[in-house]
Amino acid sequence: MQQDVNTRFPAPFLSRALKSAAALALAAGLAWNGTPAAAQSLFAPAIIVNDGVITRYELEQRARFQAALRVPGDPQETARKELIDDRLKLAVMKQAGIEPSPEEVTAGMEELASRANLSLNDFLTALQQQGVDPQTLRDFTRIGIGWREYTAARFLSRARPTPEEIDRAMGSAGTGSVQVLLSEFIVPINEQNAAQVEPLIEQVSQLKGYDSFSAAAAQYSAASSRNDGGRLPWMALTKLPPQLQEVVLALKPGEISEPLPLQGAVALFQMRSVREVEGAAPRFTAIEYAAYYIPGGRTPDALSAAQKAVDGTDTCEDFYGLAQGQDPSVLEILSLPPSEIPNDVALELAKLDPGETSTALTRNNGQTLMLLMLCGRTADLGEDSSRETVANALTAQRMTSLVDSHLEQLRADARISTK
Repeated sequence: MQQDVNTRFPAPFLSRALKSAAALALAAGLAWNGTPAAAQSLFAPAIIVNDGVITRYELEQRARFQAALRVPGDPQETARKELIDDRLKLAVMKQAGIEPSPEEVTAGMEELASRANLSLNDFLTALQQQGVDPQTLRDFTRIGIGWREYTAARFLSRARPTPEEIDRAMGSAGTGSVQVLLSEFIVPINEQNAAQVEPLIEQVSQLKGYDSFSAAAAQYSAASSRNDGGRLPWMALTKLPPQLQEVVLALKPGEISEPLPLQGAVALFQMRSVREVEGAAPRFTAIEYAAYYIPGGRTPDALSAAQKAVDGTDTCEDFYGLAQGQDPSVLEILSLPPSEIPNDVALELAKLDPGETSTALTRNNGQTLMLLMLCGRTADLGEDSSRETVANALTAQRMTSLVDSHLEQLRADARISTK
């Protein structure tokens, strides 16, 4: 594997290493004027981090890489911060004797490419078209793999929860529970709009950062949460549909879920935070709800009729009077195990307290508006959810906190100068 010339070679060897890097850049066909003065300027030190050097070439390359991945923010500033962190990471990795193998790095690059549904060769070609050298991707991947190995060895044992902590998080000890803070992105999909919706979902699923996801939700999401950029309030994990609980628990803060199919729609969820709170969060054997169907979909007339129905009902039993004389199919009052409730309905019910309503959903290809009311939930004090998924969520939350704190300390202790 090629060594990182900026951190592993002392000053006397730097110019020779930089010549090799310049040759690599030329071989990759990058656009620069090729004059000796330009080469010296391009590969001159831009930032010194302890004993490590960051060149102007590296800053330019990382900025191009960030731009190619559409990372939010100023690419130059993001590149500067990331490369400083990379030098700090490389130093502690070297002290710990951690050096990923070429095979591990290649596998990591292939994983990154697969997230864009590309082969590694196609991914590298796409990056080169943006002026990004293959070595830039290799260095980025190598440091990421090594840093994960280092932080796991240093912090994982401290981050793992005890059985008692898992009990509290699951609510089975009666003293605590897990809450999640999510953002949602939900768009209708059918045969007519699938060609437009599928690329949109793919693009949003690749976004980085909270602001970009919220901006997309505000512009494109059909859920009522779009008015707040898709942001949902803190929610007890046990209120979410069972099939969604494991999905969100597998997410780290900032990560976006795989597309989740709903009836007539598709959803993405971004994890904003996870926390442990005092007070048990009961699980539920059944959820009772009313579904009142109004012709017209989301037309003004149908929405006005839904509002009149909401104004005239306080409990689910009131819907019986509302539906009197109509076809029996206009009203369903059901009590079902959470796993048997359709995903889109379960998700809306998770946002409601008993007696509250939602008009977010439709049926019959959007031609029928569904007015939902949550009647109540039947608690279950058993441990149906996987202890493993809860433990993994707690571990990930604590690892994030420990690693961020460690990196912040490395920055505070470092000697950083800009040329």
